Amino acid sequence: MENIVALFFMIVPFLAVLTIIVFVHEMGHYLVARWNGIAVQVFAIGFGPELFGFNDKNGTRWKVCAIPLGGYVKFVGDMNAASMPNREGLEQFDAQTQSSLFFYKNVWQRIAVVIAGPIANIIFTFIVLYALLVGLGRYTLEAQIDGVEPQSPASIAGFMPEDRIVRVDGYLIRSFGDFQRIVATSPERDILVEIYRLGTAMTLDVRTGVRERTDQFGNISNVGYLGVSRNATQEDVIFVRPNPVEAVVITVDEMILIVDRSFKFLGELLVGKGDVDQLGGPVKIAKISGEAATLGVFTLINLMALLSLNIGIFNLFPIPMLDGGHLVYYFYEVVRGKPLSEKFQEMGYRFGMFIVLSLMVFSVVNDIF
Repeated sequence: MENIVALFFMIVPFLAVLTIIVFVHEMGHYLVARWNGIAVQVFAIGFGPELFGFNDKNGTRWKVCAIPLGGYVKFVGDMNAASMPNREGLEQFDAQTQSSLFFYKNVWQRIAVVIAGPIANIIFTFIVLYALLVGLGRYTLEAQIDGVEPQSPASIAGFMPEDRIVRVDGYLIRSFGDFQRIVATSPERDILVEIYRLGTAMTLDVRTGVRERTDQFGNISNVGYLGVSRNATQEDVIFVRPNPVEAVVITVDEMILIVDRSFKFLGELLVGKGDVDQLGGPVKIAKISGEAATLGVFTLINLMALLSLNIGIFNLFPIPMLDGGHLVYYFYEVVRGKPLSEKFQEMGYRFGMFIVLSLMVFSVVNDIF
């Protein structure tokens, strides 16, 4: 019984987070499509058999399906949810209807519709993180070093007590937490750390180490470390609620850092240096969602924003079946003045499906084992 309850409290937050992210993504496609006069046949959350839905005044079927692991917007004249046109069926529409079909819109309109989904996810992330920062504020601790472990990467690089961290790899450090986060997400990497020492600016080049860390839920992960400490008292902790303009800068900086760390991680995986165990699929995301929910609704909302950003960026990868793959086709059309041949598009879709399914299978197997 306990296992069933635990599973329930893991799955429900995951599905709630995923549903909101998918809705935001597909709503981006839908809104820009409607603004460009494109007829939308279906707006679906999930796949498979329909559970319930309704038709709006424009003829769009809004529905929730039985398999809540994604969603899609299907335009009139599409063969499937991947927006592959039913070329034989397109000619059956009259001239007025054809003018509202995605296939017959100019290439820039099609690009706008396709890119709108990932951009919606990115904007959603900004709004959520910005609202949390302005609404809740945060507790910060000055990024000053109080102790350096002997023979640690920090000691070898020349760090000393009372050094104040200013930037790491070009990123402005506003608190000791910022510094810890960048170091933790940079195991065994060379980083440039700008510091102030006795009023003098210095730059230290350091190679981070790697340590195992066990969180409060018992999850073990490899994180970067330098071997520095901060001995803070309660009086050293400062509550900060940035003004609306400053919060924009902080939020954008955080989003850029997240994207940068994600790409560095993927780059290391591609060259065989990354830790495959840190790659998460649906099972791991569900587990993390359940754990975040136990820490409070704002922690879960923050996780949702970060996942939305990563999903938005991932969808821009130039892989057919993803939005980025469609964009490659359309930019080819812009450069050449004509669409890529149907044969090559079909080959691309098949290759893209193979890549996406392979990633899904690998991530699920990796999660389980």
